[in-house]
Amino acid sequence: AMSKSAVKISSDLLANPLCEQDPAFLDMVTAFDTAMKRMDSFNQEKIRVIQAIIISAVFFCPNVAVKRREQTLQDYRRLQAKVEKYEEKERTGPVLAKLHQ
Repeated sequence: AMSKSAVKISSDLLANPLCEQDPAFLDMVTAFDTAMKRMDSFNQEKIRVIQAIIISAVFFCPNVAVKRREQTLQDYRRLQAKVEKYEEKERTGPVLAKLHQ
């Protein structure tokens, strides 16, 4: 908002009739107007970059968590299948050790 206000002020100064009367003042106001427009575009670019970073951070973390959850669920199902396989076997020493493990 501040840079938009500065651009508005510089544009108003440039439209002032005093600029027509004094070439040095016109040059100074033109330079000021150019600087304010550059500053505003730079600020807008910073805002776009910050918004992109925030959006990617907000959506990146849940996606990673969902993928991690799916991987853990697959690991659990694989291990559960092993447990069921050992429970079906005869209960000998090595089978009981693997089942406990």
